[in-house]
Amino acid sequence: MIPFNYLGWFFKTFGSIIYPKVVREELCKFLKNVPRQAKILDLGAGTGMMSEFSHTCRDDLYFMAVDPAKDMLKYALPYIKTQVASAEDIPFEERSFDVVLMGESLHHFNNIDQALKEIVRVLKKEGKIFIYDFDVSTFLGKSICRGEKLLGEPGHFFVPEILKNKLEDYGFTAVISKHSWRYTIVAKLS
Repeated sequence: MIPFNYLGWFFKTFGSIIYPKVVREELCKFLKNVPRQAKILDLGAGTGMMSEFSHTCRDDLYFMAVDPAKDMLKYALPYIKTQVASAEDIPFEERSFDVVLMGESLHHFNNIDQALKEIVRVLKKEGKIFIYDFDVSTFLGKSICRGEKLLGEPGHFFVPEILKNKLEDYGFTAVISKHSWRYTIVAKLS
């Protein structure tokens, strides 16, 4: 298993490099239609990188970063609230958040279906999600998946179309954008 509790400094220092400009621009575009002072849940947040990118687009939003690795969360910036927890057991009431962000985190969740049930539970009616991850149908995506599995990670990587279908099974309408060996999915809860 990747020792995330000991890698906070590394991810804080170098993490932003792996987020392409096009993904950050897509995130800003996505956030334009989010209500003022919306509540954002950065799930599997690590050091809060997705919240940081979001804050550069919209500084009026409320950010909550959730991750099971306490020592990753300690690197989150002061405007980001943090909570140690897993995606499969989100410690918030029903309909608490307007948006859920998942940046390179979904493939680390132990139980994808339980995590999706929890996301649906904590999202407000017509809540939205933004997912950024690696496409396992590409050579680089497949290589990252194999590497993480060798390191003991769950490695729940998806072909984007399969994840889109799974999200639709949970009541979302979803749109995929492909970026070479990475992708984003923007989805809205119906």
